[in-house]
Amino acid sequence: MRRIDGEQVLMRIFIGEADQWERRPLYSALLELFRARGLAGATVLKGVAGFGPDSIIHTAGILRLSADLPLVIEVIDSEDRLQAVLPEVDRMLSGGLVTMEKVRVIRYERGE
Repeated sequence: MRRIDGEQVLMRIFIGEADQWERRPLYSALLELFRARGLAGATVLKGVAGFGPDSIIHTAGILRLSADLPLVIEVIDSEDRLQAVLPEVDRMLSGGLVTMEKVRVIRYERGE
């Protein structure tokens, strides 16, 4: 396990659950990319509602389940490592939003 601490960068990728890359879920393809590039870790969060540039609200309502709920993928690593993978992320996205911000890592270790 690679050690990270102190100032790092958080990259957030906002996409839809229905987004695809080469006939598979985009979020899954992105996780595989991040793992293959040796990034410290990534988490996919599923939203209950949201809207993007088209202003269409996607929601997990009681009467109907949206097939395109919002997803956020969070990745924390050094700025250099995230900048190196960013062109591949950009190539895989057909839409969505990517943000990057500095964060302070307090603890990063394997759970027991």
